[in-house]
Amino acid sequence: MAGTSTNMQALHESFKSFAMHGDTKATGSEMNGKNWSKICKECHVIDGKTVTSTDVDILFSKVKAKSARVITFEEFKAALAELAPKRFKGQSREQAIQSIYGLIAGKDPTNLGVTVATKAGGVDRLTDTSKYTGSHKERFDESGKGKGISGREYIAENTGYVGNYKGAGTYDEKVKK
Repeated sequence: MAGTSTNMQALHESFKSFAMHGDTKATGSEMNGKNWSKICKECHVIDGKTVTSTDVDILFSKVKAKSARVITFEEFKAALAELAPKRFKGQSREQAIQSIYGLIAGKDPTNLGVTVATKAGGVDRLTDTSKYTGSHKERFDESGKGKGISGREYIAENTGYVGNYKGAGTYDEKVKK
């Protein structure tokens, strides 16, 4: 019996990790329908023949409370208990439940299809700030770090002189004479 309590603990850990997947505010005590589908797909509860994604979605609606949009761990176990005989035909109900728990226990959600930034071909050339020219060159320092607003806007000096006047700052000296 010690094996089943460890198995149940691993199942609960998997439930928590899938329940929190993709939701920063989730506590891990309740799982939404999207994550229920995800756990069934990734742990191969859905086999495409005897158990389909439609079966899983219908079962989610059946086990959750009427107005709820999430299921608890107890409802999760009830849903698995209902799916087990269908997924593992030819086994007793208890064996089927243990088999389905075995599929899920200890699994964590994967990030399949997550987009990663690439640095291939033309991208390196386009993002190398040392090759920038003209006004774009002024926006970055030598290390390639952006200067922020000082690199984008011309900040006027309110000295009272015209831009390229050579004798700027000499007025006071001329007036004293």
